[in-house]
Amino acid sequence: MARVRANSPYVWDGKDPDDRPLTEQEMLEGIEAARRRRGRPVGSDKESTTIRFDRDILDAFKAAGPGWQTRINAALREWLEAHKLLPE
Repeated sequence: MARVRANSPYVWDGKDPDDRPLTEQEMLEGIEAARRRRGRPVGSDKESTTIRFDRDILDAFKAAGPGWQTRINAALREWLEAHKLLPE
């Protein structure tokens, strides 16, 4: 049965949009996206560092999903602004 499936073309039943095969354009866009350079954007003034947080603090930020590092950065920035510790 596996050989039959491997040699027969896939036919989408039209019911589940997540099961739809990619178009040629979508495949090309995926290849191009994979070729793009990953990492920090050019011109970013962010700096990589190592910092230790209490486990419960880190878990709370991570529980909200992707972007937890950005949310931690925003929370720290908000605290610094509230305490007038950021240069103007």
